[in-house]
Amino acid sequence: MTVDILFPFYGDVAMMKEAVRSVLRQTNPNWRLIVVDDGYPDESIPGWFDSLKDSRVTYMRNETNLGANGNYRKCLTFVENPLVQVMGADDVMLPNYVDWLVGAGARHPDATIFQPGVFVIDEHGAPSHTLVERIKGFYMPSKKVPQVLRGETLAISILRGDWLYFPSLAWRAETILGIGFREGYDVVQDMALVCDVAMKGGGLLYDPIAAFLYRRHSGSDSSWRALEGTRFDEERRFFLQMAAEMDRLGWKRAARVARLHVSSRLHAGSLLPKAALTGNWAGVKNLGRHVVA
Repeated sequence: MTVDILFPFYGDVAMMKEAVRSVLRQTNPNWRLIVVDDGYPDESIPGWFDSLKDSRVTYMRNETNLGANGNYRKCLTFVENPLVQVMGADDVMLPNYVDWLVGAGARHPDATIFQPGVFVIDEHGAPSHTLVERIKGFYMPSKKVPQVLRGETLAISILRGDWLYFPSLAWRAETILGIGFREGYDVVQDMALVCDVAMKGGGLLYDPIAAFLYRRHSGSDSSWRALEGTRFDEERRFFLQMAAEMDRLGWKRAARVARLHVSSRLHAGSLLPKAALTGNWAGVKNLGRHVVA
C-alpha cells in the first residue's frame, strides 16, 4: 500500500530539508511526498528538489501565499491513496513510520486517525522536556497499549488537553477528505478536525510505538502566537463553538469540558510571566483576558 505524505511548507529551509530526507530514509519505499511551498522567499528551493531525482517526490510553489489553513486545504486536493499523512515542515519521521502506519491501518480497521509514539526535540535536535510535554503526558491515555478512542470519549480526551502531536498523525483518506479542515482556524485546526471526526463517529488509534520526532522551538508559528496571546483568541472561539455543537449532539460532558477549557486557560496563565518580562504588554493583556474569560 502506498502512503500519501502531504508537506505544506513555509519556514526554515534547513529544517525542511532534514524533514524531506527523513521521508527518503523510510524503510518502506511505498510512499508519495507532495510538497506545496506557500511562496517562501528562497529561490534555491526548487533546484534542491530537482536534485533529489526521486519520482516519488513532487514539489510545487504557490503563486500567491494562501496562509497555513489555505495551504493545508490545497494539499488535500492531491490525495490519491487510502492512507494520508500531513507532515510538519520542521519535523522528522523515524525510518519505521510508513511501515508502522501501514501495519496499524491493517490491524485496526475501525480506526480513522492514527497517532504513533513521539519523541520531542528542540530546534537543535536535542530532547525537549518543556512544561508543554509534561502537560501532554498528563492528558495522554494512561494505558500505554494500542487503543482506539471514539465518540464523546475521544472528544472529551482532546478537549481536556490536546495531547496529540498533529504533524505525526495519519488519516484514512475518506475521513480527512470527507471532513477536511475548517476555515478560519490556523492554530487549532488539528483539534477541530479530530473533534469533527469524533462527532462523525470515527475512531483514533493511539499506539505508543515511537515513529516520529516532533520539533518544538520558539520560532514556530504557534509559539509566537502563544506569547502574543493571539492564539488564545482563536482557541476561545473554537472551544465555545465546540461546546455549542456538542450540546446539540447531547454530549453534555464534552460540552462542559469545552466550555471550561481549563488546560487552555492554564497554558495562557503560564505564559504571563514571560510576556511581562519581555515587555509584551499587548500579550499580557490578551493572555490575562483568556485566563478569566
